[in-house]
Amino acid sequence: MPTSRPIQENTVRSSPGLTTVIGIVNVGVMIVAVVALLVLPFSGGSPEPRRAAPSPSASAAPASPAPVAAATVESARKVKANELGAIPVIMYHRILKKRRASIDRTPAQLRKELERLAADGYVPITAAEFAAGLIDLPAGAHPVVLTFDDGHPSHFALDSSGTPKKDTVVRIIYDVAARHPGFRPVATFWVNDHPFGLVSHDRQAAAVRWLVDRGFEVANHTFGHPDLHRLSGKKVTEVIAREERLLTGLGAPASSTFALPYGSNPKKRATARSGKWKGTSFHFQAVFLAGAEPAISPYAKAYDRYDIPRIQSNGKKGECRKWCSEYWLGWLDKHPDRRYTSDGDPTHVSMPRRLGSKILAKLDRVKIVY
Repeated sequence: MPTSRPIQENTVRSSPGLTTVIGIVNVGVMIVAVVALLVLPFSGGSPEPRRAAPSPSASAAPASPAPVAAATVESARKVKANELGAIPVIMYHRILKKRRASIDRTPAQLRKELERLAADGYVPITAAEFAAGLIDLPAGAHPVVLTFDDGHPSHFALDSSGTPKKDTVVRIIYDVAARHPGFRPVATFWVNDHPFGLVSHDRQAAAVRWLVDRGFEVANHTFGHPDLHRLSGKKVTEVIAREERLLTGLGAPASSTFALPYGSNPKKRATARSGKWKGTSFHFQAVFLAGAEPAISPYAKAYDRYDIPRIQSNGKKGECRKWCSEYWLGWLDKHPDRRYTSDGDPTHVSMPRRLGSKILAKLDRVKIVY
């Protein structure tokens, strides 16, 4: 049964003047106590400009940043900006027409949840963008991080025309983005030794390139998906570095984020953050857990980049009664003052006055309080 800690009140967006302070360590346990949502502030590099949803078959070319009006006390108050607010990082596994395990979701369930997020004003960002503080959203919008573990075939595959297959994760994301132009079609895929169920190196490389070229993140989830707590420190380093060698060999950028298999930390937690094995090194800016509450803003004092919680996508039955996505998205709807809401300006961090002391000290010069 998962354990939890109170959610802090802070969330901020980064810009050229902000410094990335995010990372994550896996606690791998779910929460069984009432959590108080707090919003935390953080800083990062220059935010990525908002982009229109590209065609599933088109190569994505980064758009030029559009001029953004500077936020003011009045504009921040008008949209009730809170960039120290809580951010849902949602965890998915297999997407199957018929669920075989409690953590599986059907294509219809995934589509329904993404439609809900889009209708509620959420805009996807990748885990890497979250960890770097690159949260550049329209005023009034809320960030959400969509994460898919294990690199299952249901996540990504192309049909004979080179378009993502029906009912795969990528196709569903693009379908929702087509209906909701503000819903940015990106996600994070943390994969193992056979990305997306593919065996040949060429097909794996083609899949990774397709996703990376279109703004998706493909990153490290270990080679083989072992329980890291059961391994020696040397073996932990090996299974992470082997996966890193595989991914960079397939054309993926060096992984800046890492999701712990089973949410299980190694005995010495630092071994899941950086290391070197047979000439291959890894160094993660953030480590993500397996559950079970919204994440603290990367701009907050309370933010811990090596201990970033996620929310399992699921209904409200059994253990999920209070700890999965249906519960938490409803909770955030009922407590909008605890949710990250953008001021529309990536060069400032806006928040209600009660949260002014929660922001990282280095961001004081760019904060707006109202």
